[in-house]
Amino acid sequence: MSDITILVGTMTGTSELAADDMAAALGSAGLEVDVMPMDGLDGAVFANGGLFLICTSTYGQGDVPDNALGLYEDLQEAKPDLSAVRFGVFAMGDSTYDSTYCEGGKMFDKLLTELGASRIGDVEEHDASSGTMAEDAGAKWIKDWAKLI
Repeated sequence: MSDITILVGTMTGTSELAADDMAAALGSAGLEVDVMPMDGLDGAVFANGGLFLICTSTYGQGDVPDNALGLYEDLQEAKPDLSAVRFGVFAMGDSTYDSTYCEGGKMFDKLLTELGASRIGDVEEHDASSGTMAEDAGAKWIKDWAKLI
């Protein structure tokens, strides 16, 4: 079993690139990491508890990406007890869309918290308009996040 499972919500693949670089950084720190796109997942992914990192972009009018929608809706409907889950969030967005900036990650953060999961650290927000690549920002941020676990 992995020490950390990174769940990836993406439309264009950028979140997956960021997740892969974060996984490499965590692996260099001696942690075993599993990167899983959210395609086809449901709430059962959290059934045994554990440590998760949600790495997701924001799509459309402030929604979770299409590949993450099934997991998100299943959690909303089933309302499982996630008290054995600890998690972090790397939210991606574009600040030019001020009212929906990083909303995909914020939606997962709110829902997981409502279901009893415990967030580690603050939600990290990456701005596509910042001039930094999400994968570079994620690999840098994850080192500090890992110290909190």
